[in-house]
Amino acid sequence: MQFVSLWINFIFAMKIAIITITRNGARLGSRLKSGFAAADLYALPKYMGTAGKDAVPLEEPLSSLFARLWHAVDGFICVMATGIVIRSVAPLLQSKTSDPGVVVMDDAGKFAISLLSGHLGGANELAERCAFMVGARAVITTATDANGLPSFDMLAREHGWIIEDISRVKILNSLLLDDEKIAVVDHTGLVRSFFHGQGRLQYHDSFVAGLRSEAQGFLFVTNSIIPPQLRAENLLVLRPKNLILGIGCNSGTAADEIEGVVLSNLKRLFLSPASIAAVATAEAKSGEAGLIEAAARFAVPLLCYSSGELNEVAVPSPPSDHALAAIGATGVAEPAALLASGGGQLLLKKVKSGNVTLAVAVKE
Repeated sequence: MQFVSLWINFIFAMKIAIITITRNGARLGSRLKSGFAAADLYALPKYMGTAGKDAVPLEEPLSSLFARLWHAVDGFICVMATGIVIRSVAPLLQSKTSDPGVVVMDDAGKFAISLLSGHLGGANELAERCAFMVGARAVITTATDANGLPSFDMLAREHGWIIEDISRVKILNSLLLDDEKIAVVDHTGLVRSFFHGQGRLQYHDSFVAGLRSEAQGFLFVTNSIIPPQLRAENLLVLRPKNLILGIGCNSGTAADEIEGVVLSNLKRLFLSPASIAAVATAEAKSGEAGLIEAAARFAVPLLCYSSGELNEVAVPSPPSDHALAAIGATGVAEPAALLASGGGQLLLKKVKSGNVTLAVAVKE
C-alpha cells in the first residue's frame, strides 16, 4: 500500500521533463507523456511529427536545457544513453536533498534506470512507473531497495519530515542492511507502521532510554531540540512538521521582529524551528507584509481565519480588548493556532513581546 500511495502522489504532484533525441525516443516519450498529469516532452524539430502536437522543439544544447530546467522540474526522463546524461548533468549536481530525480531509458524501451536521487528525488518510483507504462524493466541500484527493505530517507519523504543531517541517513541505512539493532524514539507511531516488522528496530519511550540501549544506531522522530550531551554520530533526527505558530501583531510590524519572537520562544521551549508547519493569524492580517515575509522565511503557508471563526474557539487566555476593538475578535494567536492545528493542543499560551503576540500549538 505504501508503494501505491507513493505512485499516486508522484503522478499528480511531480513536474516531469521528458527529453528525447531520436525518432524512437520521441515515440516512446509520447507514450510516457500520456501517463503523467504534468509533463513536457522535448524532441528534436525533425521528430516533432512523431512526438505529437504538444511536444516542445529541442533547439538548444542538452547541457543548456538541463541547466534551465534543473530547478524548475521535479524529475527528468531522458530517453538516451546514460553517458550523455551524466556528462550533461554533472556540473549541476548539488545534494541528494535538492537534486531532481533523473531516470534514463534506452530508445528501445527495454530499461528504465534510476540514475540520480533515487529516494528523496523520487527517481526510483519514477523508474518503476516508466517501466510499468511501457513494459520495460526498472533498474534500481539503491541497496535498501535491492534488498527489499524500506529506508530512512524514504520514511522521511513519505511523511514530509525534515532530515536534520542527511549524512546520518547513510549510517542508519547501512546499519539496517547489516541487520544491526537500531533504537527508535517515535511518539507518532509512523516508523513502526512504515517498517512493518522489517529491520532490527527497537522502540523506546525516551531519548535517554534509547541511548542507553545496546543499539548500534538511533532514530529520533521529534520536534524537540536534542541536548548536545545526548547527541551521537550514529543518531538520525527526523523533524515532523507539526508546530503551528499563532501570531497576532500590530500593523507595520517587521518580519525581523516577528522572527525574533518566534525563535526565542521556540528555543525557550526546546522546540526546533524545522518542525514549524504553518503560521496562523486573523483574516484581517492577511496582507500584513511582515507576517507574509516571516512565513516565507520559515517556508510555510500563512493561514488566515475570520473573526467569526476565531471567536468560536475556546482558549485559556481572557479576551483581548485590543483585538476585539481592532478586528472584532476576542483573540488571535491562540484560536488561530488551535484552528490550524486541527484539534491539537497548545504548547505555549499566548505571550506578548513588543508588537507581536505568539502562541504555539502542536498538530494531532
